[in-house]
Amino acid sequence: MPNRGDPPRPDELREAARVAARALSVVPARPDELPPPLGAARRSAAERLRTDPDTVERDLIRLVLTIVELLRQLMERQALHRVDEGDLTEEQEERLGLTLMILHDRMTELCDQYGLTMDDLNLDLGPLGTLL
Repeated sequence: MPNRGDPPRPDELREAARVAARALSVVPARPDELPPPLGAARRSAAERLRTDPDTVERDLIRLVLTIVELLRQLMERQALHRVDEGDLTEEQEERLGLTLMILHDRMTELCDQYGLTMDDLNLDLGPLGTLL
């Protein structure tokens, strides 16, 4: 395994270039590059947004909970990685596990409170797939 100070190997550079090219190939067109919809005049961004005064609070809560759930899942993955690496004591592992379980339970409670499910938080990112 190379040290962090070592220069990257050619095969690592090729892999990084391949991954970057793949990532950039799925970037959607900028709004100014898109043609107007068939039979419709070009509309401003404010006109394209669907805002409903009756659901704005729930939609905002959904967005906030989606971000919190994404962070929770990232923290959980990092915690599992640290456990696998043996970086934590048994006490730290137990505290971390308990904290993550409590956070998951609280997320479920908040979803119930606002009439959402955990599936509602999994945003569809179009060609990139789903968020969670």
